[in-house]
Amino acid sequence: MEGNLTKGPILKTLTKLAVPIMASSFLGTLYNITDMAWIGLLGSKAVAGVGVGGMFTWLSQGLAAMARMGGQVHVAQCIGRGDRERAHGFAQAAVQLAAFMGMAYAILSLLFTRQMVGFFQLADAQAHAAAMSYTRIACGLIVFSFMTLTLTGLYTAQGDSKTPFIANLVGLATNMVLDPVLILGVGMIPKLGVVGAAIATVTAQAIVMSIMIVGIVIQKKENVLKGTRLLAKIPWEYLQGICKIGIPTAIQGMAYCAISMVLTRMISGYGAEAVATQRVGGQIESISWNTADGFAAALNAFIAQNYGAGQNDRVKKGYKASLWTVGIWGLLISAVFICIPEPIARIFFHEPKAIATSVEYLIIIGFSEAFMCVELTTVGALSGLGRTRLCSIISIAFTSARIPLSIILGGIMGLDGIWWAISSTSIVKGIIFTCTFLWLTRKRPSQT
Repeated sequence: MEGNLTKGPILKTLTKLAVPIMASSFLGTLYNITDMAWIGLLGSKAVAGVGVGGMFTWLSQGLAAMARMGGQVHVAQCIGRGDRERAHGFAQAAVQLAAFMGMAYAILSLLFTRQMVGFFQLADAQAHAAAMSYTRIACGLIVFSFMTLTLTGLYTAQGDSKTPFIANLVGLATNMVLDPVLILGVGMIPKLGVVGAAIATVTAQAIVMSIMIVGIVIQKKENVLKGTRLLAKIPWEYLQGICKIGIPTAIQGMAYCAISMVLTRMISGYGAEAVATQRVGGQIESISWNTADGFAAALNAFIAQNYGAGQNDRVKKGYKASLWTVGIWGLLISAVFICIPEPIARIFFHEPKAIATSVEYLIIIGFSEAFMCVELTTVGALSGLGRTRLCSIISIAFTSARIPLSIILGGIMGLDGIWWAISSTSIVKGIIFTCTFLWLTRKRPSQT
């Protein structure tokens, strides 16, 4: 069967699936870094505004995870059991749910943009205007992102990670061309600033979505997405199944973003440079974050298919192989952040104060990169078993601890105290998630 992950050498099978996903995730990182590099030429106030707007696109990804994770896990488990009909049912329901939620989020964002941006209490008028403009466009057309994320998950569930990679590669190329043209202006095209960055991003997302849809139609190989009817009634059985797996993941992602919003509001008291550092620092950090998340997506499909087929031994071996891979990658990123932070910071910032703040951020966050990679990979593994509720409880509990820790450490160390609150909780989560998975898989795991 095409995309069967229940047979063959474990490391080879997992790597073959993971490499295109990791490459796609790396392309996602380049999307963001490209935007930040060009926007950085407009100054730290523009970066701060985009950073605030980016918080709401990040929040939307948490909501989109409900359709993506619920659909991906059920489709992969059904394929593992050899039930292609139910796999199609779950896939169609996931796509329908993603489209509906994407449009609903867009409408709410357009209606309440002023209130959303106002939460961050940006004192600088230029930063506030940039945040308003970016949020209206990026969130107003967020349905493309919802569909892209869900389709990527459903392709991955079938063992096809190449098609999403090709789509993301074309999208990146489009974004890299449009960014300088629209942000800075070329010839007859006026300088649009952050508006241009938002337009470039949503255009690239629309192209990625379109390529994956075309792939469903023109590919001759079997695909559970073929024959998807967007306006058909969603059977309660499929909707309930997706929500059972997907809602905890969505709550986890949205809670993580909400906590970051609270931290951003605290950080805004240290000036626009601090907010810009958090935004840019997060994009730089996504070099490790997106790579680990990509490997986690591959591991999720691998474990879900093998769990559905009752092959528990392959589940444990696949996890251990993944753990070593992402752990080593995380250590390499840690070494780069800690040893050479200033050259990295200078790519995005040109003001001395912003550079100094960014250097401190990279050094402190650098200590937690390996643990964060391990955490993300283990969340993917546990989700493949259907344990999304457990992941949500652990993640929300320890991520929430960042707020009181930031208050305590911030009072002692200033802005660096907030960075240490973020870094230390990532270290703790990495350790706890790993111990949890190893404990659960001592015997045959059961779904919740």
